[in-house]
Amino acid sequence: MTNQAESKQGGGKSGQRRRQVAALPWRASAAGLEILLVSSRETRRWVIPKGWPMKGKLDHQAAAQEAYEEAGLDGCIVEQSVGDYPYLKRLKSGVARAVTVDVFPLEVTGEHATWPEKGQRTLKWMSPVEAALAVQEPELRDLIARFAGVELPAEERPELAPAPTPVQVAIQRLRRRVTALWGRPRR
Repeated sequence: MTNQAESKQGGGKSGQRRRQVAALPWRASAAGLEILLVSSRETRRWVIPKGWPMKGKLDHQAAAQEAYEEAGLDGCIVEQSVGDYPYLKRLKSGVARAVTVDVFPLEVTGEHATWPEKGQRTLKWMSPVEAALAVQEPELRDLIARFAGVELPAEERPELAPAPTPVQVAIQRLRRRVTALWGRPRR
């Protein structure tokens, strides 16, 4: 990987932990506080809009930009992170890297009809408890609960399924490709 690509992915040396920035989209409704989650493109699990820091933008501005690109959201973003959480990011090279994600709350004031990643992700507004229980990363679950001021009873916490490893993701892709090839007529 080139130095430019390394810096774009939030770290220079291979042993260094990389950073991403994320928006935690929320709104107040008649039903109370709601959190918006988006599906990841690869594994379709529930996450918050996130991405690499952007040259020329402060971290909270980059997080707001990710919320627009991934979910078509506008809003008021807090300049200070409310916390962070770790996860394993699979890079284009296939290598999994530990990434720390700094989270910035975004009060949603508008939703666009179209946006750059429309059709690539599913969006869903949820109650804070639903959102916290829908994400896989325990630290993100706890961050959402803390932000919303809700308590997650131990009996409501499901057994967490570990995030798929890079090998599992590669095998899933290979299975899809083989299935697609078998379904095609032979030449």
